[in-house]
Amino acid sequence: MIDAEGGESVVVQADVTDEVGVGGAMGDATKLDLAEWNRDMAINVTSMMLMSRHIIPEMRKQGRGSIVNMSSVSGLLGGNPSLLYPTSKGAIIQMTRAMAAQHGPENIRVNCVCPGMVFTPMVRSRDMTDEMRQARINQNLLKREGDAWDVAHAILFLCGRESKWITGLVMPVDGGVRHTQWETMGMQNQDTGSHVRQTTAGKADRPALKADTLAAETTGKPKL
Repeated sequence: MIDAEGGESVVVQADVTDEVGVGGAMGDATKLDLAEWNRDMAINVTSMMLMSRHIIPEMRKQGRGSIVNMSSVSGLLGGNPSLLYPTSKGAIIQMTRAMAAQHGPENIRVNCVCPGMVFTPMVRSRDMTDEMRQARINQNLLKREGDAWDVAHAILFLCGRESKWITGLVMPVDGGVRHTQWETMGMQNQDTGSHVRQTTAGKADRPALKADTLAAETTGKPKL
């Protein structure tokens, strides 16, 4: 795809969890499998550290560089049934900020992209129905579906010259879904009869979680 657009790319096959070869555990802290936790933290977090470990020396040689880490809006909002997923994505955000501070004097920029509920081949493979897709779309402010190109364009900007004075940025690409956490719940105060307005951030009815709950109910398959 990059080559077709006139660019240059290199594909390197590697085990990103293994320095030599260079989703997630479900449940709360009392129930998750420790081996799965360690494996998924290695995939989601350690792999990014290892890639930076080996590319930063090359960036130092050329006197500049740009690293874009991939996180998720779940790392910003939490409220996910899995303890592992938002924890690991939040760790990537903080790692980005720390690396930006460490390598800024070397003219190496480090930023982070946090995608929302974009529609990708992986999502399609989960037997997502039209109803489920629409439920996801309804949660963002733009009321349209994001795709991998929306995320790719954000990464392209952060890698390009147009962002040469930007580092340590955490950029959500989510159609504004993180701003829909305040909702009128339709609940009434029994004493005054007034409607109660409360935040849904981190609760079971958080926007990003509504679509996943609907998906699980419709297909019988929980979010991985």
